[in-house]
Amino acid sequence: MTRGRVIVVGGGVIGAACAHWLVQEGWQVEVIDRGEFGAACSARNCGLIAPSHVLPLAMPGAIRATLPMLLRLRGNAPLTIRPRLDPNLFSWLARFALSCRADQAWRSAVALHGLLTESRRQYERLATDDGLNAEWTPGGCMVVYDQEQHWEEFAATNAEIGRHCGFEATRIDAGELTRREPALVDGLGGAWLFECDGHLDPGRLMSAWRDLLKRRGVAVREHCELTGIDGAARRATRILTTQGPLEADALVIATGSWTPLLARMLGVRLPIQPGKGYSLTVRRPEMCIRTPMIFESARVAITPFAAALRVGSTMEFAGYDAELRPKRLELLRRAARRYLRSGYDPTGEEPWYGWRPMTPDGLPFIDLAPRYDNVWLAAGHNMIGTSAAPSTGRLICELVSALPPHVDPAPFRLEGRVT
Repeated sequence: MTRGRVIVVGGGVIGAACAHWLVQEGWQVEVIDRGEFGAACSARNCGLIAPSHVLPLAMPGAIRATLPMLLRLRGNAPLTIRPRLDPNLFSWLARFALSCRADQAWRSAVALHGLLTESRRQYERLATDDGLNAEWTPGGCMVVYDQEQHWEEFAATNAEIGRHCGFEATRIDAGELTRREPALVDGLGGAWLFECDGHLDPGRLMSAWRDLLKRRGVAVREHCELTGIDGAARRATRILTTQGPLEADALVIATGSWTPLLARMLGVRLPIQPGKGYSLTVRRPEMCIRTPMIFESARVAITPFAAALRVGSTMEFAGYDAELRPKRLELLRRAARRYLRSGYDPTGEEPWYGWRPMTPDGLPFIDLAPRYDNVWLAAGHNMIGTSAAPSTGRLICELVSALPPHVDPAPFRLEGRVT
């Protein structure tokens, strides 16, 4: 017997995960998306499944460390803010600055640790029990440093991660790094290996997840944009879309960086800024890295897939700017040439950009929308959407179904985080 009908608005990785657990719990589920299911950031990110990514951008000293990059208004730094008159951006930056406190940062880290660790476990189960074939590969992720001094300096942060979150990275000196990863150039400072991490091909993940959802009876409606919500007595009863009205007993809003544009419908203006990122996908070289890596000084990630290599990252606060900017792509190529012994082969190069939903404190919003008692939000996952999707989807299912939550939902509520 079905519990009722749920419409999930947003066909990215978060929406797919929500649909997955809701249909398992007995709900009739339909996913709608303004574009195509499984596209955008959900398919073109670097595929890291990283419980290690607990540190929010808003760490103590973040403003001081990034200010030189931000002042290079005409430069091409890994982090840039395009100057513009945008009150929402100014408000977001003020909230970000207030979040750059040690107590707040480590509270966020502890909350993310629970969400990410459970998601990592769920990916193992999805691969083995549900047959979700997405090149799931355990084995860790390395953070690589240019200089030995900076590599050594991370030891203090590593110890703090261990104290607050209960795990630490393994120290890898320059000599061991060369032995482990002969595809890297000589002369690097060292690396830290987070063995808890893994990776997958996010494009294959979304394709496989769509097939699995369809087999379980989930309807997917593409090029269907939400235009309104109808209801009474604090309950939504149907949504209005570009393909007509759809009835629902509950809604889940999983629209990522587009969520602030729904503020009038939802009765809340979430502090989410679109953080524009880029990636390049090329043919896998013969001499290829074995483990995903983050080149710390370049702020660039690189992931090996079965037949491809993906280089990605950079952060550009430029609103919903839709231009593929060559200078931003060149940052990625330059990093690949700097670190890879074989250099960078652009054969079959596939450039891409997309918007990540950035929150000031680094935490997503997983909670009821203020205007309704049956409209749930799952948005604002910053750069960890793929990593956090399974646990987010499961938590949404538990909240919608009035089941005991498997992780503490309190850090992800709206209370105290929106005005």
